[in-house]
Amino acid sequence: MNERNEAGGPVTISISRRVKPGKEQQYEQWVQGITAEAVKFPGHMGVNVIRPTPPSTEYVTIFRFDTYEHSMDWEESAIRAEWLARMAGITEGEDAVQKATGLEFWFSLPELPATHPSPHKMALVLLVVVFVLVLAINSLLGPFVSDWSMPLRVFVAVFLQVMLMTYVVMPRVTRLLKSWLYG
Repeated sequence: MNERNEAGGPVTISISRRVKPGKEQQYEQWVQGITAEAVKFPGHMGVNVIRPTPPSTEYVTIFRFDTYEHSMDWEESAIRAEWLARMAGITEGEDAVQKATGLEFWFSLPELPATHPSPHKMALVLLVVVFVLVLAINSLLGPFVSDWSMPLRVFVAVFLQVMLMTYVVMPRVTRLLKSWLYG
């Protein structure tokens, strides 16, 4: 991401850290503490923690903010600096930090820091995924929500689509198409 997010919109910050063996419980407590502070900041949209599977010791923490400015408020805050200082002795090596905005959010892979597919490939994949999800959700829900008001039907469909894309579909599609997207 550029130093400024000229396009506006949400910002995703992905941080990979290697936790020292035997320090996993301390790191888990640290993550809970820093997360509790992050949620208090304006524009905070959520935190996800991807825990390692042995033999890896790398945790990935993903913070989301609604704007570049709000993400910078968090990143430059004294509270965050205090929590980073508390991490001394728990992790080893340098943190790998990746920031993404816009479409890049859907295609971020922790193992490919600072790399993003071309906008044309991202748009094509999203077009197909959104079409299939909208068709499936409307086909499955249609008979059950036909007497609901239009705004409520649309809200439920959009909510399901965003949740499925964020947590189920796009992580799998991105991994499945990794060689084409990043090749």
